[in-house]
Amino acid sequence: MLRRLHQKTANQGARGAGLGPLETRLLELLWAEKCALTVRRIQLAFPDRAYTTIMTTLDRLYRKGLLLRHRHGRAFAYEPQYGRDELLSELVSGHLVDLLGASARSAVVLSTLVRTVRQTDVALLDELDALVQAERARLKEADK
Repeated sequence: MLRRLHQKTANQGARGAGLGPLETRLLELLWAEKCALTVRRIQLAFPDRAYTTIMTTLDRLYRKGLLLRHRHGRAFAYEPQYGRDELLSELVSGHLVDLLGASARSAVVLSTLVRTVRQTDVALLDELDALVQAERARLKEADK
């Protein structure tokens, strides 16, 4: 399912792969509510936004494959297709694939990642190392 999202966003180019500020805020609201909401209900949380702006943005998220939509009377109700962590993982993965493909030297991208992780939280380096070791073990098992 999420691979389909990556293929869609990859076909749209770098601009299509990201989320705008309103799209992000709408997803955050839907994740927090944990139930399908209509445009009218969502618009109550965004009094500074027009109903049509909310409706258009939700439709855009639906067409991107990020929301599920079903009839609720005469209106549509929307809910997230994926959890926050799933979506974040997929978006980051898509960007990393793009970066690795754009650089003739993948080591530059990887060293930048490691340096950024170190600057953010040194303990994350140990987690990154454990993830790399676990992935190597999985690859060895798959080769057997």
